[in-house]
Formats: sequence, C-alpha cells, structure tokens
Amino acid sequence: MLNGALIVAAYLLGSLSTAVVASRALGLPDPRTRGSGNPGATNVLRIGGRGAAAITLLGDMLKGLVAVLAGRLAGVGDGVVAAMGMAAFLGHLYPLFFGFRGGKGVATGLGVLLGISWPAGLAALLTWLVVAAISRYSSLAALCAALLAPGWVALFSPSTPFLVMTILLCALLIWRHRGNIRNLLDGSESRFGGGGA
Repeated sequence: MLNGALIVAAYLLGSLSTAVVASRALGLPDPRTRGSGNPGATNVLRIGGRGAAAITLLGDMLKGLVAVLAGRLAGVGDGVVAAMGMAAFLGHLYPLFFGFRGGKGVATGLGVLLGISWPAGLAALLTWLVVAAISRYSSLAALCAALLAPGWVALFSPSTPFLVMTILLCALLIWRHRGNIRNLLDGSESRFGGGGA
C-alpha cells in the first residue's frame, strides 16, 4: 500500500511541468506552442532567456531528485526507490496535469541519477557539459550522456534495480530525442540559441 502510494506520488510530482508553470508565472508564452514545442529548459532558454531556463532546469531536476530521496527517507528498498525515480521521469514525459504532453526528460533524468548515485549523476552531468561545450548541440550532449549513464551507474552503484531503471530511463530519453537524431544526421539540428532540442 505504502509502496504504491509513493510511486503514484512520484508520478504526480513528475507531472508538474516546470517549464509551463514558470512560463505562466513570468508572463512568457507557453513553451509547447513556441520554438521546438518542447517544455524543457533549452526551449525556455530561447523563449524567455537564461533566468527562466535556469528555473526550469532546477525545477525539473528537483522532481527526479526529490522523488528518489523521498523513497530513501521512507526506508523502502532499492526496487521501490527505482520505481519512484522512473515514475517521476514518466510523469515529466507524460504529465497528467498537462494533457500527457511533456518534455524529453534530460533534467529530470539527471535528478534521478543524482538521487540514486551522486557520482554517477555527476559523471553524466560532466558528460553533457563536455559534449555541449565542444559541439554546441544540447541534444547531442543529452544523447551522449544517456548512452554512458548506465555505465556510470554500474560503476558507482552496484544495485540491479537502479541499473535496470537507468537503462530503461535512458532508452526512453533517447527515443524521445528521435527527431533530434534525424536532424543531427541530416545537418538540420540547431545549436544553442536556435530551434532544436
């Protein structure tokens, strides 16, 4: 009973779209109707600037982190904590409160990783930063971080439920970036400040 309630609560937390809420509060257009149409930090950056993007990034990351830490504080096992992290991630991708039209999950996924293993989360973040700095493609940085994240978790957190959850989370994240992958392959993906991820 408690386990189920915690997983549902994590999904509902993930369903709170920071991009949409922050944009409304700041008097900005709905990010789902502008730019790339993705309610995430990169699109909010091009619509509302760095401040709005920072709020979105932090809020989305905290959803994943808080969901995992809540499970740890509740004293449930790794399997339930992993399910809570996945539920928060799915809530971000398919938010109940916003017509199941959510973001791609990069920041929320990072929050989940930081919660289950901060070294693995930090390694994934550093991967993103390095690739983004070199390529100037947010989507390529996210894809590289997602490809390497299971390895970081396996290295730093030898927990089967966490590893399985990370593989599923990263597979979904990559699938959500399938349009960006096509754009990268045909050379039409925009760099920072353009209209892509």
